[in-house]
Amino acid sequence: MQRLILPPLKALTGSQGLRLLVPRAAPRAQCGCSCGIRHPLRPGQYSTISEVALQSGRGTMTLPSKAAERVVGRWLLVCSGTVAGAVILGGVTRLTESGLSMVDWHLIKEMKPPTSQEEWEAEFQRYQQFPEFKILNHDMTLAEFKFIWYMEYSHRMWGRLVGLAYILPAAYFWRKGWLSRSMKGRVLALCGLVCFQGLLGWYMVKSGLEEKPDSHDIPRVSQYRLAAHLGSALVLYCASLWTSLSLLLPQHKLPETRQLLRLRRFAHGTAGAFVAGLDAGLVYNSFPKMGESWIPEDLFTFSPILRNVFENPTMVQFDHRILGIASVTAITALYFLSRRIPLPRRTRVAAVTLLALAYTQAGLGISTLLMYVPTPLAATHQSGSLALLSSALWLMNELRRIPK
Repeated sequence: MQRLILPPLKALTGSQGLRLLVPRAAPRAQCGCSCGIRHPLRPGQYSTISEVALQSGRGTMTLPSKAAERVVGRWLLVCSGTVAGAVILGGVTRLTESGLSMVDWHLIKEMKPPTSQEEWEAEFQRYQQFPEFKILNHDMTLAEFKFIWYMEYSHRMWGRLVGLAYILPAAYFWRKGWLSRSMKGRVLALCGLVCFQGLLGWYMVKSGLEEKPDSHDIPRVSQYRLAAHLGSALVLYCASLWTSLSLLLPQHKLPETRQLLRLRRFAHGTAGAFVAGLDAGLVYNSFPKMGESWIPEDLFTFSPILRNVFENPTMVQFDHRILGIASVTAITALYFLSRRIPLPRRTRVAAVTLLALAYTQAGLGISTLLMYVPTPLAATHQSGSLALLSSALWLMNELRRIPK
C-alpha cells in the first residue's frame, strides 16, 4: 500500500501545482531609480494558471490536480483489493462452516481473542448453548472449535481493516482538499456502505443463532440475508474498482461508431448476466445433466412456485448452471464482436482476459461439482467469480472511455 500511495504523495508535496492561488505581485517598475514599485494584479489574475480555484470570503481552496487524482485512484484500488479479500475469506468461512462460531458481536471487545484455557472454555460453553452445536457439532472438541472460531475471527478482523482502509484515508484526503465535490459524494457513500456491511454481517449471523423448535434441519444463516451481505459487498467492490479505474486509466481517443455502441450495450448485458449467477447451492454432483435428466423433477417442490427460486436447492443450482452457460456464450460472442472493431490495444487485452477467465471459471465450476465440493477448489471457484467480475468492469470501463 505504501508503494502505491507514497510516490504520488511525494509528487504532490513537491509540486507547484498544489499551491494555493494567491494574487501575484507585479514586477518592479522600471522607473530608473533604486526603489521599485509593485503594482497589484487586476482582479482574477493568479500566480498559477494550471489550477482552478474557488473564491470565498474566508480564503481560496484549490480543487484536486491530476497528481491528487492518481493518489485517490490508487487508494480506492487498494480498498477494492481489501474488499475482494473479505469476500474470498467470507467464502472460505462459509465453506468450512465457521460462520456461527462467534455467538456475539462487539466492535472493540471482540478484537482481543481468548488467551488462557479458562477463556477458551468459557467461549466454547457459550457456543454450546446454540443450535449449531446441539444439532450438528455436539461431539466437537475444543481444538476443533478453536479452528472454526479463528476462521470467523479472521473474517471479522479483516472487515475492520476494510473499514479503516476506507475511513482514515478518506478523512485525510478530505481535509487536504484533494476530493472534488462529486468525489466527496462518492467517498461518503462508500464509507457509509462499509459501515452498513458490518451491521448487515451480524444481522446475517444472528439468523443462524435463532432457536427453531419446529425444525430439525442443520442450522444455517438465512439465504436472503446471506445474499444481501454478499450483494452489498459486491456493490462496494464494483463502485470502488470502477472509480479507481476511471481515475487511473488514461482516456482513449477514438470516434464513436454504431458498431462500438452495439459492443458497449452487449458488454453491459453480459456483465449483468453472470453477476446474477455468482452464488448458488449444490445438490447434483454431475454435469452436464443433473442426475439422470436434463431437467430434474424436483424443480418445483415448494409451494407457492416463486418460493422455489429462492429456497429450493435444486432450482437454485439449475438457475446457476443456466446463467453460467449463458454467460460463457455471451462473453464468447462479445469477444468475436470486439475483433471486428478497431479498438486500442488495452481494450483488446481486457476482452481477451474476460474470455479466458470465463472459460477458466466454467472449468472450475464443473470440477467443483464432479469432485463433491472440496474446500480449496470451491474457494478457488468463488475467487474466480470475483476475478471475472473485475475483468468485466475493466472492459466496460475501457469502452466507456472512448469519447463520443
